[in-house]
Amino acid sequence: MSPEKHQTSAWPLALASICVVVYASLYPFTDWRDQGISPFTFISAPLPRYWTGLDVGINLLGYAQLGFLLALSALRSGRERHAVSLAAMAASLLSLSMETLQSYLPSRVPSNVDLGLNALGAWLGACSAGWLEKTGALHRWNDFRARWFTDNARGALVLLALWPPALLFPLSVPLGLGQVLERLELALADALHDTPFLDWLPLREIELQPMMPSAEIVAVALGGLIPCLIGYCVIRGLVHRVQFMLMLLLTGLFFTALSAALSYGPEHVWSWLDMPARAGFIGAMLLMLLTLWVPARLAAALAVLALVLQLTLLNLAPDGPYLAQTLQIWEQGRFIRFNGLGQWLGWLWPFAALFYVLLRVWRTEGKTVKSTHEPRPPTARR
Repeated sequence: MSPEKHQTSAWPLALASICVVVYASLYPFTDWRDQGISPFTFISAPLPRYWTGLDVGINLLGYAQLGFLLALSALRSGRERHAVSLAAMAASLLSLSMETLQSYLPSRVPSNVDLGLNALGAWLGACSAGWLEKTGALHRWNDFRARWFTDNARGALVLLALWPPALLFPLSVPLGLGQVLERLELALADALHDTPFLDWLPLREIELQPMMPSAEIVAVALGGLIPCLIGYCVIRGLVHRVQFMLMLLLTGLFFTALSAALSYGPEHVWSWLDMPARAGFIGAMLLMLLTLWVPARLAAALAVLALVLQLTLLNLAPDGPYLAQTLQIWEQGRFIRFNGLGQWLGWLWPFAALFYVLLRVWRTEGKTVKSTHEPRPPTARR
C-alpha cells in the first residue's frame, strides 16, 4: 500500500492527544463566567515570577507530542508540503484557544509563558517528524509495519498504544480495566438526588461481593490476554507474535509497577504483585502461548469472549478496600489535571476494544459470506 493511501494511526493518536490537551487545559470545567477582562490580556501581561520545572516540562512535552503526531499524520498520508509548518501552527492555535478560554475559568490562570512553551514544543515536535521523514525513518517504519502488521491494523495499533497509559490509573485488580458498575451507580444516584427520577434507578437485589482469589487470577490473566489477542488480529507471522507477546507482558508489568510507584511511592513499586497477581500473569502467558497459532478471525472472537468474561468478573465485585484512599492521592497530588482523564481511559478502553473486535468479526464474516456467494466463472463446455 502506498504512503498516500496508508491508513495511518498517527491521526487517531493526534485526536487523542488533542483531547488530553483540552482536558488538562480546561479542568475542572466548572464555574464558567466573564471576569470583566479581555481574554487576550494575558498576552501582554508581565511574565510570571514563579514557575517550576514540572510546569515547563508538561507544557513542552504535551505540545511536542501533538505537533509530532499532527505532522506525522500529514507526512504518512502523503501530504509532505508544509506539513511541519501547518502542524506547528495548528497546535499553537489550539494553545492560544485554550489559554483564552482559561480567562473564563476562575480556577485557571492564562499565561503567556505557557503559550510560548506550548508553541515551542509544538514546533520541536513537528520538526522531529520532518527530520524523521528526511532521514528515511518513516520509510523504514513503513517497511517494519508491512512486515509485522496487516494493512487494516490502524484500529488495533491505536488501542495497543492507549493500553499502557490506561494502566497508570489505580485499579482494584491488576490489568483490570473497565470496573465501572459501582461507581456508575453512585454517580447516577448523586445526579438524580432530590429528583423524582431517583425512584427509576434500578436497585441491585444482591450486594457486590469481594472477588475471590481464583476470580482475581482469572481477571488478571484475561487482562493480559485481551490486548495480546487484539495484536494477534493484525500481526503477521508466528515469530512476530512471540516477540509481541513478550513485549506486551513486560509492558503490563512495567506500567502496573509505575502506577503503584506513582500512587504509593517508589518503595511500594512491587507491593501489588501478590499471589493472585503472580498467578494471573503466569496464566496470561500460558493463554498467550496457547493462542499463538489461532487465525486472526478466531483471535477476534476469543477477544470478545475474554472481554465479556473479564468485565463480568470485575463488575460483580466492589472496588478494592484501598482504592478510595489511592484516588485521594491522585486527586490531591500533581496529577489533578489528568486523574479524571486517566480514569475515563481505564473505564472506556475495554469497551472500545470490545467494539473493535466485534467489528472485526462482523466484517470478516461479511467478507466470507460475500465470497461464498460470488458467482463462479463459467467453465468451458466440452
